Amino acid sequence: MHLAYPAVLSALLFCTGLYGVLARRNAILVLMSVELMLNAVNLNLVAFDVWLSRTAKDTLHSGQALTLFTIAIAAAEIGIGLAIVLAVYRNRGTSDIDKLRDTAEGPEPAGPHTEGPGTSAAEKAEASA
Repeated sequence: MHLAYPAVLSALLFCTGLYGVLARRNAILVLMSVELMLNAVNLNLVAFDVWLSRTAKDTLHSGQALTLFTIAIAAAEIGIGLAIVLAVYRNRGTSDIDKLRDTAEGPEPAGPHTEGPGTSAAEKAEASA
């Protein structure tokens, strides 16, 4: 089998995962997209390890060892990530990334000196004077 087939499949998987990270609003779907990207990297590692082992007589199979290490790191990452997402969902009631703020921030006070989206330049100059 040629090296191009798994490399193209890996690139497609990685691009799909990257699109999922950039376009999704749900934190769980973002974590799933990160896992898809890690699986694309694992596929590349194994494919290049097999390709390089054909040329060398003594191989260490370092691509397969790195893949196992990446799988272990991904399992820990998804466990911690899901725990954080569930804790945030329990506290905030949503897992929408755009609606979440830093947990240290509170709601902004609504006073006469706050600038909202409808504040004009004249009102800003008047408030600063």
